[in-house]
Amino acid sequence: MTINATDAAIRALAAEKRLPQVHLERWLAMDADSSSALISIAHTLKLRTGQLATAIELLDEIAVREKTSAARVLGGPRARAIVDGGGSAPERARAMLEHLRLIRFPELVRTRAALDADIKALNLPGGAQVVLPSELASDEVTVTLRFRNAGEFERMLARLNDAKLGISAILDKLGGKE
Repeated sequence: MTINATDAAIRALAAEKRLPQVHLERWLAMDADSSSALISIAHTLKLRTGQLATAIELLDEIAVREKTSAARVLGGPRARAIVDGGGSAPERARAMLEHLRLIRFPELVRTRAALDADIKALNLPGGAQVVLPSELASDEVTVTLRFRNAGEFERMLARLNDAKLGISAILDKLGGKE
């Protein structure tokens, strides 16, 4: 695709998606290979407006921090596996954004993995689940319980009570206390 054809395709997709002007400008400012790679992925994964805007922001930040291009990031083995892999387009789009977040926020990834390990170490029964906030954006966790009778309910409450120190430690980590 020529530069003019690529710009026209970007502008057409941006208009179709009603992409905010600031994101369109960031996309148009990318090098030719990067803007072409992104338009290809946007079509293949059927990125929604918010997903496209997020991808543009993350790719721009990654390119600056890692001293690379969006094309190199999108052409990497993990990104290619997501684009070419199985599953629905929405699933692959979500996976792509998660992949970009992992690159952009490596400390967040390490923290999330440590918290997931702490949750697993609680050894809660199958009907109990501790859910961390999305992108660790708050210090609030959700605990869900699924049970069929009063006996299961009592056993789960007892297990949660046994795990309260571990859950408190998880809350402290989320709140910035180590």
